[in-house]
Amino acid sequence: MYQVREALLPVSNGMKYLIGIDEAGRGPLAGPVSVGAVIVERDFDFARVAGIKDSKMLTAAARDEWYERLETLREEGSLRFAVGFSSAKVIDKRGIVPAIFSALKRALVQLKADPNECEVRLDGSLKAPTAFTMQTTIIRGDQTEPIISLAAIAAKVERDRLMMRLARKYPEYGFEQHKGYPTRAHRDAVRLRGVSEIHRVSYCQTLLSGLNTV
Repeated sequence: MYQVREALLPVSNGMKYLIGIDEAGRGPLAGPVSVGAVIVERDFDFARVAGIKDSKMLTAAARDEWYERLETLREEGSLRFAVGFSSAKVIDKRGIVPAIFSALKRALVQLKADPNECEVRLDGSLKAPTAFTMQTTIIRGDQTEPIISLAAIAAKVERDRLMMRLARKYPEYGFEQHKGYPTRAHRDAVRLRGVSEIHRVSYCQTLLSGLNTV
């Protein structure tokens, strides 16, 4: 039985909303990077998400259950969430850090968040646009801040589901199994077949051996 995990930091006075942000898909050879953003009112009762964990510590089934919980809370009007994506082509052209920032901004736009009313908490090395003057980057925030954990789950589940759909278009790569991450089977497929339209060519250079894209 999990204990209720309260927010590590109190919500700042004067802020109407709290936003949590995290990303998924920084390391795969294929597919987009995703950034999840969850917004709640400052008096949100985090007991309603008691037991939330870092998405990397959960099974796929558990993540799906938490995602359904997110959807239920959204339907109730208790929170809102959005996921922004940056494609493999954007990652190749601009690099992973700018691609993540672009996806992050896209998620915030979807939330229609007013920077003057929101405190933002971000995992790892992430930064929000400078208009959000009240923001805190928290190392391992997905393990200590429930609002960030929720954002991580949104980002991970929506990215995984996208990769499952793309697996039907590119069945030879097994995306339904590894979601684009560099497993041995995925690396072998790239060596054998080259890269697809959704591969990050810059990540695959050592595997390509001069093969053409498919």
